[in-house]
Amino acid sequence: MTAGSDYSEVIAVDVALRRGAFSLEAAFTAGLGLTALFGRSGSGKTTLIDLIAGLATPDRGRIAVAGHVLVDRRARIVLPPHRRRVGVVFQDARLFPHLSVAQNLAYGRVFARLPHDPAEFDAVTGMLGIGPLLARQPAGLSGGERQRVAIGRALLARPRLLLMDEPLAALDEGRKAEILPYIERLRDEAGVPIVYVSHSVAEVARLAGTIVVLDAGRVAATGPAEEILRRADLIPLHGEPGALLDMIVEGRDPRTGLTRLTGQAGMLLVPDLARPKGATVRVRIPARDVLVATEAPQGLSARNTLPGRVLALASAGTGVLVEIDCAGAILTAQLTEAAVRDLGLVPGREVVAIIKSAAFDPAGFGTGRPTIAI
Repeated sequence: MTAGSDYSEVIAVDVALRRGAFSLEAAFTAGLGLTALFGRSGSGKTTLIDLIAGLATPDRGRIAVAGHVLVDRRARIVLPPHRRRVGVVFQDARLFPHLSVAQNLAYGRVFARLPHDPAEFDAVTGMLGIGPLLARQPAGLSGGERQRVAIGRALLARPRLLLMDEPLAALDEGRKAEILPYIERLRDEAGVPIVYVSHSVAEVARLAGTIVVLDAGRVAATGPAEEILRRADLIPLHGEPGALLDMIVEGRDPRTGLTRLTGQAGMLLVPDLARPKGATVRVRIPARDVLVATEAPQGLSARNTLPGRVLALASAGTGVLVEIDCAGAILTAQLTEAAVRDLGLVPGREVVAIIKSAAFDPAGFGTGRPTIAI
């Protein structure tokens, strides 16, 4: 597998394309890790993927990956797909049905004109958990297994960039749960930047470090995932707002049987997680699951109370989105205008954020960042 690049802007895109009534004008930069292209159907996500992969050519603009120019219309540079070193994983795995898993994986090396490297082959198959599948045919694999093989084939071509166009869209919830940990491992260990297309808030919240929100062919917002997913002005585009927290597993609470997490915001008790002590986890807390009190509550069943200070209030549909600064970690709560008025909530007001332990879905916990300052 390739090592990570030193470029702070690994991906730089600034393109325009018109096809009939649809026009795309998109510009963004991103670093290593996973960048999500996020938006509703028809917003231009797949078109942008096609432009980066070389499956379409922009009317104007420039695309560069790790300092290598793939397209520059002004300089008349348009590299063909096979010279871009960009791997693509589609919704359907597109494996060769007459080849075994091992032969499908080897095709990635052949396509890239690379010699067989047993150590690299073993590293990729081990990371994706597909070593036991090598002798099988694609027809005998589950949907999640086929997608892992497709990812392995793309990685073995040593791409500068991996594009994933809604790779989980055709899978049921069980298969999605099976493959998500492998995509997290790919993000953290492969050293290859990933552009990941999705319209699922849950997927993006779990996987993305950076989010580019597309709406009607335009970039509506771009930035760190934790900032984008709590923005009230983007609710019509990405659905329900919420907070993302990277935390550390401290162990099982003996009194409650719940798992104890610690992080910048404080301590959370969540349903029992099958994660070892010291593991990092990413927690998404939807704004609807956060209650707000103006003083520490007494006789309350909710296990999680985090002191904080109102940072900002913003209109959110029929209600108000309240941002709460909890020791530097930002939570969001969606309240009615009447509740905000009755509680006297204004920026700077000290409050307590309350979250029920039952509000957390154990299947929704992702892998947090490798290092967290607490």
